[in-house]
Parts: sequence; structure tokens; C-alpha cells
Amino acid sequence: MFDKVKSAIKELAKSAVEKAEEAFGSNKGQEKKKMAIKYIIDKLPVPLILKPVIALLFSSFIDDAVEFAVEYMKNL
Repeated sequence: MFDKVKSAIKELAKSAVEKAEEAFGSNKGQEKKKMAIKYIIDKLPVPLILKPVIALLFSSFIDDAVEFAVEYMKNL
């Protein structure tokens, strides 16, 4: 199950960063990051009751996935 969650987080991070960039533009890094993290958690394919637990357990992984997606988008 955890591998599926990690895979979903990686995929969602790309979309999340793209949406945050569209919403905020430049010079709003913290706001974009918060929006991206919220987007990932909201879209995770897990039951609603598990989302807070998954968010807590994977908080560092989600943060890293967002940072990786940001770097990926910069290089496009």
C-alpha cells in the first residue's frame, strides 16, 4: 500500500506544482508550496479518514516530492 501512496504522491506533485504556479505566479514560494501540499493530500487515492494519517506519515516525502517537481518544472 505504501508504495502505491508514494507513487501517487510523485505523480500528483507535478500537477500540484503546475496548478500552484498558475495560481500564484512568481515570488510566492511559500504560498505555492502550501497549495501544492494541500492539492496532493486532497487528491490522494485513499479513504478520506486516512488522509490526515497519510499526510502526517508522509509529510517529509510529500515535501521532497514537491521540491523535486519544482526543479523538474524549472528544467523544462
